[in-house]
Amino acid sequence: MQLLRIPTAALVACAGLPAAFAQTSPTPPAAAASAPARPPAKPADAAKAQLDRVEVSGTASDESVRRASTASKIVIGREEIDRFGDSTVGEVLKRLPGVTTGGRPGRGGDIRMRGMGGGYTQILVNGERMPPGFSLDQLPPDQVERIEVLRAPTAEYGARAIAGTINIVLREALQKRINDLRLQLTEERGKLRPNLGWTRNDKLGQTGTYNITLNATRNERIDDFNNTTTTHLPATGQDSTVVNQGRSNSANESLNLNARVQWREANGDSFSLQPFIVVNRSSGANVFDQTQSLCSSDPASQIRCLNYDHADTESRNRSTMARLHGQWQHRLGESTRLELRGAVGGMNAHGHSDREERLGGALFRTQDDTTDSHHGSWSLAAKLSHQMASEHSLVAGLEAEGQNLDQTRLTLQNGLPLPALQDFGDNLSASTRRYAYYAQDEWSVGKQWGFYAGLRGEAITTGSGSESNPVRNRSSVWTPLLHAVWKFDEKGRDQIRASLTRSYRSPNLQDMIARPSINSQYACPDNAPCGANVINDPDRMGNPDLKPEVARGLEIAYENYLSGGGIVSVNAFYRRIQDLIRVEPQLETVSWASVPRWVARPRNIGDATTYGVELEAKFRLDQFVKDALPVNIRSNLSLFRSHVDQLPGPHNTLDQQPRGTANLGFDYRLRSLPLTLGGNMNYTPAYQIQQTELQLTDLDKKRVADAFALWTFNPSLGLRVSAANLAPLDYFTGSVITTDKAVITSRSGGPSYTQWQLRLEMKL
Repeated sequence: MQLLRIPTAALVACAGLPAAFAQTSPTPPAAAASAPARPPAKPADAAKAQLDRVEVSGTASDESVRRASTASKIVIGREEIDRFGDSTVGEVLKRLPGVTTGGRPGRGGDIRMRGMGGGYTQILVNGERMPPGFSLDQLPPDQVERIEVLRAPTAEYGARAIAGTINIVLREALQKRINDLRLQLTEERGKLRPNLGWTRNDKLGQTGTYNITLNATRNERIDDFNNTTTTHLPATGQDSTVVNQGRSNSANESLNLNARVQWREANGDSFSLQPFIVVNRSSGANVFDQTQSLCSSDPASQIRCLNYDHADTESRNRSTMARLHGQWQHRLGESTRLELRGAVGGMNAHGHSDREERLGGALFRTQDDTTDSHHGSWSLAAKLSHQMASEHSLVAGLEAEGQNLDQTRLTLQNGLPLPALQDFGDNLSASTRRYAYYAQDEWSVGKQWGFYAGLRGEAITTGSGSESNPVRNRSSVWTPLLHAVWKFDEKGRDQIRASLTRSYRSPNLQDMIARPSINSQYACPDNAPCGANVINDPDRMGNPDLKPEVARGLEIAYENYLSGGGIVSVNAFYRRIQDLIRVEPQLETVSWASVPRWVARPRNIGDATTYGVELEAKFRLDQFVKDALPVNIRSNLSLFRSHVDQLPGPHNTLDQQPRGTANLGFDYRLRSLPLTLGGNMNYTPAYQIQQTELQLTDLDKKRVADAFALWTFNPSLGLRVSAANLAPLDYFTGSVITTDKAVITSRSGGPSYTQWQLRLEMKL
C-alpha cells in the first residue's frame, strides 16, 4: 500500500508547490533566466491557469489522496484543521461524517465513529497507540499536520478498529521556512483561558529539515450539576427522592512540545527523529449538598438514610509524558524499500484527593486517596515494500509492542487504611505484550479496477502482579481484509468501493486488572466489613476473564468527485460482533463485605449487530445554483441502527450509539473585504439504550452551533474571532432501573455554555 501511495503523495506535493513558492521569496533572477521565454497569456488562458491553480490547492490535495486510496480514507489537512480555530482535536473531529463525542457540549469526551464508544474506534498518533491516560483533548490542533480517517481496517494500521481508525499525523519537517505564532484568548463564564502556539520549520544543513511546535495553555472552568434520584417501592407505594446539587471548579495548565528532525540522502534513504512531550498540572474543587425526602434506618432497606448531606472534595494532579520515535527508510533496489521504526516512552502521574463528608454540620467521614503511576512503553516495527512490474504492490511487516504499569495507591478513611481493601494491597504491576505480523497486496487491473488483500495476525498477553490477586490473559486474532474500488470509466469522477473485513476490540488493561472501588454512598465502616449497597450505587472492579470482541464487517460506498472540486458520497456499513463487552452490575459475594454487594464489572454478554449509512456532500454553492455566491458548503448525515441479541428491545442498541448525527457548515470569503465568515451546526438527537436487562438509559439531544470570522490584514497577519456552542442547551442523562424490590429513576447533568475566542495569527 505504501508504494502505491508514493505517486499520489508526489502529486500532492507538486500541487502545493505554487502556493508554497507564493509564500516564500521570489524566484532568483538566474532561475528566471534559465526558463524559456513565453508569450503573454491570453485572457482565456489566464483564466484557465487561475482556475487550475485553485483546483490543486489544499482541499483538492486532500480529495486526491482520498480518491486514489483503494481502502476508504478521508484526509483532513491543515486548512480544514485551522478553519474554526478549535482548541482541541476533538472539536475538529466532531464535524466529520459519522463522528460523535461523549459528554456535555464544549467539554470534550471520547471520540466515536459510527456512534460506537468504549474502544471501538482506534485512535493512533503517527500510526501508533498512545499510553493509557492520554487523551486527544491534550493535543492542540497546532501540532497536527493532518488527520486520516479509515472507515475499514487495513493490515498495516491494525484491525483493533471495529468502528474505524483515526490516525493523527503530527507536524512534519518540510522543505519550506515557517515561523508562525498564534496568541489566543478564550472566555467562558467570565473565566479567561490564554493560549500560545508557535511553529518553526526550516532546513538543517544540506540534507536536513526540522520542525518544532510548542503550545502552552491555562484552562479554568466552572460547572454546575443537578442530580435527582427517585426510588419507588412497589410493595409499600413509598417514594424517596434524593436531590444532589453542586458546583465544580477546575484549573489546568499544560505544555505540549512536538519536534521532528529529518535527513534525506540523494539515494532516497531517510532518517527521522520525533520527540513528543506533554506536561500537565491540574487542580479541582467540588462542593455539593444532597437532600432526601424519605428514608429508613434499616441497613437492608432500598431507601436507607444517607450518611451525609454535604461533601467537599479537593484534588491535585500532575503528569508528564515523553515519547521518542525514530524511523529509517532504506532503498534496497529500484522497486524495494525497507522501513524500520522504533519508539520508547514513559508517563509519570501523581494524583491526590481529599474528601470530607458532613451530616448536619458534623464531620462524618474523611477519605484521602493518593495514587502514583509510572507507565512505560516501547515499540518496534519493520516493513518491507516491493513494487512489482505487474502493478502489484506488496507489503509485509512485523510489529512488537510492550507496555508496563507500576502503580501505588493509598486510601485512608478517617486517617487510617481501609481494612476492607487490604487483601488487594496498595501496589500493582501490570504489563501488556503485543506481537503482530501482516502481509498485504495492492494491485490494479487496467485503469478502472483497484484491489487490496491483506492478512494480519495479532497476539496480546496481559499480566498483573498485584500482591494477592494475580491476573493473566492471552488472546490472539487472525484478520483477513479485502478492499476493492471500481471507476465507472478511466477519466470519470465516479467510483464504487467495497470492503470485506474482520476486526476486533481487545479489553483494555484497566478493564481486566482494576482493583475494587467502593461506592462512597455506601462506604465501609472503619474497622468492619462493608454492608449492603443498592444497584444504582455499585462498587466497581475489573474482570480478568474478558475475551476480545470480534466483528465481521462489510462496507459499500459510492463517491462522485465534482469537476469544480468537492465530493458527494454515500457509504453503507454492517458489523456483526461476537462476545460483546458491557459494564453490568451484578450481586456478588465479595471479600470486602459481610453480605452480597452490587459490583459493576465489564462482562462478555453476547452478540450484537450494527449497520448504517453515511451521506456526505462538499461543494461550492455556485456549482449548482446559477449566480450564487461561491460559498463552500460542507454537510453530512449519518444514520445508525444496532441491536444486542441478549437484551430486550426495542432500545437494545450498542452502548452510547445514537440513532444518527448531522452537520451543516459553510465558509465564504468576501470579495470586497479581506474577511472570511463561516459556521457549522452539529446535531445529535436524544436516544435511549437498554443498558442491561434491568436498566434503561436515556441521553439528551446535542445541538452545537459554531461560527468564526477571520480578518486578514496581510498574508502574514490575521485576526480570528470565533464562538463555540452558540445557543447552548442543558445536557442531562438519565436511567430507569427496575428490580423486584424497587424502581429507581435518576437524572443528572447541567447546563452547557458558550465559549468566545479571539486569536491573533502571525507569520514571522
